[in-house]
Amino acid sequence: MTSCANLLKDIRACEICAAHLPLGPRPVLQVSPRARVLIAGQAPGRKVHATGIPFNDPSGDRLRLWLGVTREQFYDANLFAIVPMGFCYPGTGAGGDLPPRAECARTWRRRVLDVLPEVRLTLALGQFAQAWHLKEQKQKTLTGTVMSWRDHLPSGVVPMPHPSPRNIRWFKANPWFEADVVPAVRARVADLLK
Repeated sequence: MTSCANLLKDIRACEICAAHLPLGPRPVLQVSPRARVLIAGQAPGRKVHATGIPFNDPSGDRLRLWLGVTREQFYDANLFAIVPMGFCYPGTGAGGDLPPRAECARTWRRRVLDVLPEVRLTLALGQFAQAWHLKEQKQKTLTGTVMSWRDHLPSGVVPMPHPSPRNIRWFKANPWFEADVVPAVRARVADLLK
């Protein structure tokens, strides 16, 4: 616990990207060495930045629905580690929020994953998390990567689209995701939370 607590203290004091963050640094993550499920997201949005609570927005509502868990379960760090690729809100661009700052993952990601020895399932939400967790096994498109979810399940990684409302068109165009992937992930999560 001490190494995890010290790491969190260091992360919360991080200012590596401060000059590039429109709202300043406010690292948002949730970790415990006992966590069994890792939610690997992209970066906090403006609403999450304001509250400091990961997935405290419509994306989180959809994600909890996919996982079949309550808010209380989701925010229990002993069950779920929530570790985005970038810990701070990166700002907004023409098409929505900017990508997570690369400095964050380079500096912190391996160290955080090292203090999560009990993780048995990693949900890689979106292309940035998928690139990190799947490396060369990532397909050329998000759809292709998510379609290959069964190939990655034995290694404990499930690629998923980000649950953002901005992806509604993708969800509608790919009904197989909620018909096939979501029930399998929900069953695996339920098993891990027993």
